[in-house]
Amino acid sequence: MMSRVEGLGILKTELKNEVDHLLTRVERAQREIDYFESAKESPSPCIEVDEDLLEQQLVEQEESKKKVKLMLNASCNYMIAGIKSLKIVKKSGDEHGSWLKDPGKNHQKIYFLTGTKNKTAMEFANIRAFTENSKKPSPRKINLPFPWQGTGHAIYNGFLFYHKYGSLNEVIKFDIQKRNVTDQMFLSDAGETPVYELNPSVKIDLAVDELGLWAIHAEPGGSRKLALTKISHESMAAEYTWDTNCKSQNAESAFMVCGALYVVYNSPGGGTPRIECIYDTLDVINPYEIPIIHFPKRQTSHSMVHYYPREKQLFAWDNASQVIYKLLTKQKN
Repeated sequence: MMSRVEGLGILKTELKNEVDHLLTRVERAQREIDYFESAKESPSPCIEVDEDLLEQQLVEQEESKKKVKLMLNASCNYMIAGIKSLKIVKKSGDEHGSWLKDPGKNHQKIYFLTGTKNKTAMEFANIRAFTENSKKPSPRKINLPFPWQGTGHAIYNGFLFYHKYGSLNEVIKFDIQKRNVTDQMFLSDAGETPVYELNPSVKIDLAVDELGLWAIHAEPGGSRKLALTKISHESMAAEYTWDTNCKSQNAESAFMVCGALYVVYNSPGGGTPRIECIYDTLDVINPYEIPIIHFPKRQTSHSMVHYYPREKQLFAWDNASQVIYKLLTKQKN
């Protein structure tokens, strides 16, 4: 059994290395395509465009994207079939906020970030310490250098990622143990309008799934639809951006599972939340066969919803209550 697990770990590493290599090829091909396109439009008679080479670059780019999708999908091939239970863990903090944990292996700590503008987070040793209000072990206070905007934070591989308050689209990468900022990025075409109509404080919603770090944001302009960007958590570079068909109107939150975006909708003032739009970046889930997935019947509204792959659970913040939903999953169509 152990040898099989080790073999799977080696295969996963090889797949990741191959994906990184393919992404580099795609980026290089895109740069060359952009150059040829600009050269084609240039009035200068000194520049000639090789149409065959341009076509070859386009074909290679599409083939590379297909390979990336196949490799990513090979390690993640399930989707949500339903939400089977609800547990109210605690009632604490402001009406809006986030509670998080690192989805990595053997990470038990809980992080509590109350409010839509704050710069102090609390770290609890585990969920038991969080729920029992025990003074031992006492929670650790984490003072951030900049306040956060909204509730769309994420914790991944020991780092807190959050939208910096007062900035249009600056995302901070904060090392939780060393307590310092290690990197930041400016997320292009994000931050102009709220991601969700029913949760206007969120201009950038960061999410983590089996495939890594993502940013959910509104498309620029007046389309009122959501966009999705895959981010390298190591280099803080945007890898791809998808324009989805999911609307921000009556949306309150969203999360990622296996490369698919799940958008939660509700009624203004609160009601029974439901997932009405799913956008799969790997093009496996049939968009015409997506059922409406209802949360357990309860009048509520969510400030945030985050997915944790290891436990197949959702963490949610519901009017100052910290909630866990257990999921039913099935193989992707």
